[in-house]
Amino acid sequence: MSNAEHVTKELSENNVVLYMKGTADYPACGFSGTVCQILKRVGVSFKSVNILEDKELRDSVRAITSWPTFPQLFVKGEFVGGCDIVREIYSSGELQQILKDKGVPFQENAA
Repeated sequence: MSNAEHVTKELSENNVVLYMKGTADYPACGFSGTVCQILKRVGVSFKSVNILEDKELRDSVRAITSWPTFPQLFVKGEFVGGCDIVREIYSSGELQQILKDKGVPFQENAA
């Protein structure tokens, strides 16, 4: 299976996928850590994928989104954005609305 096929499969099998530097428990950069914290605050379960382990994987994700930097957040297979966008839409409540509209379970009053 090619990396592009692997990415497509991950996106179809998981409601929320975060391609990031490091892991959800051990982010390798502040931007990835920020998005993980936001997702945890919202109370949504997500799959994190460490893009530092595979250059071809990084290139495949970039080819899908045409977005140059990581982290990159996907909800129900759709690219949402990177750290600044996720931070902005979380603050405005739009992230929670996206999750609700797409039928992704989360805890609206998570810590």
